[in-house]
Amino acid sequence: MLNFFKKNAALIWAKKHVRKTEVFKKNAEKNQEELLISLVHTAQKTLFGREHDFANIHSVKEFQERVPVADYEDLKPYIERVKKGQANILWTETPEYFAKTSGTTSGSKYIPISKQAMPFQIAGAQSALFHYISKKNSADFVNGKMIFLQGSPELEEVFGIKTGRLSGIVAHHIPGYLQKNRLPSWETNIMEDWEDKVDKIIEETEHENMTLISGIPPWLIMYFEKLVEKHGKKIKQLFPNLQLIVTGGVNYEPYRDKMEDLLGGTVDIIQTFPASEGFFAFQDDYTKEGLLLLTNHGIFYEFTPLEEYGKPNARRLTLKDIELNKDYALILTTNSGLWAYSIGDVVRFIDKAPYRVLVSGRTKHYTSAFGEHVIAFEVEEALKATLEKHAAQITEFHLAPQVNPKEGLPYHEWLIEFEKEPEDIERFRSELDLQLRSRNTYYEDLISGNILQKLKITKLKKNAFHEYAKSQGKLGGQNKTPRLANDRNVANLLEIYKL
Repeated sequence: MLNFFKKNAALIWAKKHVRKTEVFKKNAEKNQEELLISLVHTAQKTLFGREHDFANIHSVKEFQERVPVADYEDLKPYIERVKKGQANILWTETPEYFAKTSGTTSGSKYIPISKQAMPFQIAGAQSALFHYISKKNSADFVNGKMIFLQGSPELEEVFGIKTGRLSGIVAHHIPGYLQKNRLPSWETNIMEDWEDKVDKIIEETEHENMTLISGIPPWLIMYFEKLVEKHGKKIKQLFPNLQLIVTGGVNYEPYRDKMEDLLGGTVDIIQTFPASEGFFAFQDDYTKEGLLLLTNHGIFYEFTPLEEYGKPNARRLTLKDIELNKDYALILTTNSGLWAYSIGDVVRFIDKAPYRVLVSGRTKHYTSAFGEHVIAFEVEEALKATLEKHAAQITEFHLAPQVNPKEGLPYHEWLIEFEKEPEDIERFRSELDLQLRSRNTYYEDLISGNILQKLKITKLKKNAFHEYAKSQGKLGGQNKTPRLANDRNVANLLEIYKL
């Protein structure tokens, strides 16, 4: 009886919530402009606000004239002052949390999360679930056990500000109605060694009625592989009531075939787009691609055409200016005091009514040693199309340029760990090259002009990427091996795992 009530209550709440979201979907452009002015007005007496003349900003144009696009290095001097407990620097008060992330040039990054922003992080995840329940017209999963594969919830303090990984911070805010059914235990969650942690999670979950599992695809695959290896059964055989997987952090599509094989049955997938800087989007219809951009969650968005990113006078567009199926670097202004902040993500709009995006790559993850500027979305779509024509399964891959080969023309090298190799690797290679050429005209010109030779594939041993991540101290947590590079730093390290 209690389960029946809980399930039906969740369905009623979900339907009500989805009806409310129709308002922001229809007024996104107007709400965004009003939000920016509100953020600027609130912060006009902060140090950053005084330095950038916030008192005289009354429009998006005036904001863009006074506040340049910034990366972490640009904001670091302000954040260092905030870390020492100083208020009124970037925002009107000290942050409630710092989300600590690993940076390549800046060492560890400390991303502020204000008291106003934290509820939106939780609301984004809740809204994703409510939209799913409403669309599915079912909330059966609320009566089973749920796993949230995440970083440690143990937090340190930096001058009184609680600090840790975002997933660990969020663990302290999971709603009470989900807490009783939530796994793993606190003792397991705080384990730092990722391999030991996954083994312990398996012990705690393998005989439970699992109905929802959440995590980024590489973590999920590692967990599922160990379960399948231990029991000799697919995941849907082990967890017959598993209804939903919630994932985010990276594009899910390249992992789909591998996941479907491990699952061995139908499980609904909803993709999300969270980051330490905010919860940006989620898949509001699990039957269609595209993530609903959250334009009413304390974040003002700007979009720079990817081909202009990093150049002088690069345009900063707002929602009313964007075009469909075009790649944009994402620029954020948030209610935690990040101002025109370049997060490093690239998005592509596929709908305007409402605004829906795909995450198409990272501004720093591309291959352009020869001027081709190949991005993650093009690579992943080319690979997906190739796999549809040639039966194979890929665990992970990395693309890097080979500028000075021992013989012949330069080329793109794909280092691939196959779960299942194609029957004819040469036909697979030719198809992959053809698919990439059809998606990137610059790459096509380089091939047809005999500047580059066709791509080459280097096959890697099983668990190559796992071992590489482990050797770099980047196993688990929020670490992900970049799929594209403009140099051979990662490729040279992966070569030791060649077959």
